[in-house]
Amino acid sequence: MSVDEAELERRMARYVEVSRRAGLKLTHQRLEIFRELAASVEHPDAETVYQGVRRRVPTVSLDTVYRTLWRMHDLGLITTLFPRQDSLRFDANVGQHHHFVCTACGLARDFESEELDSLAVPDEASELGQAQSAQVIIKGLCANCATARSANQARE
Repeated sequence: MSVDEAELERRMARYVEVSRRAGLKLTHQRLEIFRELAASVEHPDAETVYQGVRRRVPTVSLDTVYRTLWRMHDLGLITTLFPRQDSLRFDANVGQHHHFVCTACGLARDFESEELDSLAVPDEASELGQAQSAQVIIKGLCANCATARSANQARE
């Protein structure tokens, strides 16, 4: 599953604009790394991005992918999601949104909610510092895992 073409083009245009403003060269490898991430709804880890880019650019290294992803992060082009097991997940959607994460298979999906967007930052968080953004992560079983679990329980 991937983002629609219009959204991918919007993300790519933003990448080009921000990179140029930052004086970053728009190399083929950097463009392909961002395209791989920007086209995905999977919130891939660096290894997954590397494997996808490597199909098109066999000379890319995993180190290049990591360095490029962190540079994109520093430029505000991507965000990171919580560590899952031993890998960090990346997200090219930097707009206001929230996440649903399956605790069984690790599926991570974006969703939007005006209700969650309008929540006030709790005083406890404000006491720690000035909040710049907030995201809600809802953990549970995705539809596929819930169905599989129900089927297993019915067999038992």
